[in-house]
Amino acid sequence: MDLMKITRISAAGMQAQSERLRIVAENLANADSTGTTPGSEPYRRRTISFAEGLNKELGLPTVRVSRYGVDQSPFDREYDPGHPAADENGYVLRPNVNPVVEMVDMREAQRGYEANLSVIETTRTMVQRALDLLR
Repeated sequence: MDLMKITRISAAGMQAQSERLRIVAENLANADSTGTTPGSEPYRRRTISFAEGLNKELGLPTVRVSRYGVDQSPFDREYDPGHPAADENGYVLRPNVNPVVEMVDMREAQRGYEANLSVIETTRTMVQRALDLLR
């Protein structure tokens, strides 16, 4: 296999994991974002899905973002009658973001990114050794 193809496949994986990290960061940043008017909905957790895509230039399968979505799980309710978003019973809807889940997603994305980076570094080392042999 062409070493440049390997590098491009790994770069596609790094790009996908970077996008996943962006979604995780957005979720964590909005973990406490409630509505501003009585009974309004808070921030809803974002999701990302990957799929196999064909890179026509390479003629090889790579990973790509297939869909961005929102988590439809229910919101938590918290009793806080003084909050501007409290309903008539004094309850505020809280975002459906679980920081522990987001941290696990972040570590998984980080490990995927690092694995692809390792492939690129190994490929670069192989190319350098081949060039050294030719000298």
